[in-house]
Amino acid sequence: MMKNHLLAALPAAEAARWLDGLKPVQLDLGMVVYESGRQQQYVYFPTTSIVSLLYVLEDGSSAEIAVVGKEGVVGVSIFMGGGSTPSRAVVQSAGLGYRLSAHLMKEEFERAGPVLHLLLRYTQALITQMSQTAVCNRHHSLDQQLCRWLLLSLDRLEDSELMMTQELIANMLGVRREGVTEAAIKLQRAGLIRYARGHITVLDRPGLEQRACECYDVVRKEYQRLLPDIKAV
Repeated sequence: MMKNHLLAALPAAEAARWLDGLKPVQLDLGMVVYESGRQQQYVYFPTTSIVSLLYVLEDGSSAEIAVVGKEGVVGVSIFMGGGSTPSRAVVQSAGLGYRLSAHLMKEEFERAGPVLHLLLRYTQALITQMSQTAVCNRHHSLDQQLCRWLLLSLDRLEDSELMMTQELIANMLGVRREGVTEAAIKLQRAGLIRYARGHITVLDRPGLEQRACECYDVVRKEYQRLLPDIKAV
């Protein structure tokens, strides 16, 4: 449980109330955690997995609006009162997590105690990530977008390797696969990453940070500002 930073930040009394309701789950690559417009039955707290929040258009094309990993929770609409969203949540990197029923989450949120304030601050940080992603996709190069995306993913993993095909990255960023291929080749030639058969290994993280636009740093600092009581993203 401690591997998820939000769960680790729960005060002892709240953590004790949640223990029986939290169920460990395996989140497999490509698993749909929730679908667009459908009532959500659970919230998920990733530990070693990453979940991508995607907006899917009528023609089937999609673009990522945020990523959630060990720093957060998937399913904020449950405690924010909506119950569903126009986005869908798909597992981007397989791993483990915990599941809590929507009923128990809403019940805890409505106690208006420390959990409410923690979740509201997390939601504000998540909204910042969504907003910055929209700005980045409109104003920055694909090269910079890929650096931002890699860094956000790395922050939510235990090591410097990602299992990710170029086609999947293209779907996440909402661009053509050829564009991702070109951007990845540039980063590889610069000695920042190594890419082979769906494996991306980051070789030079400081170099990747220097090459990224300001969007990554804005998001990182906002998580740290709003959630100083949990481990930094």
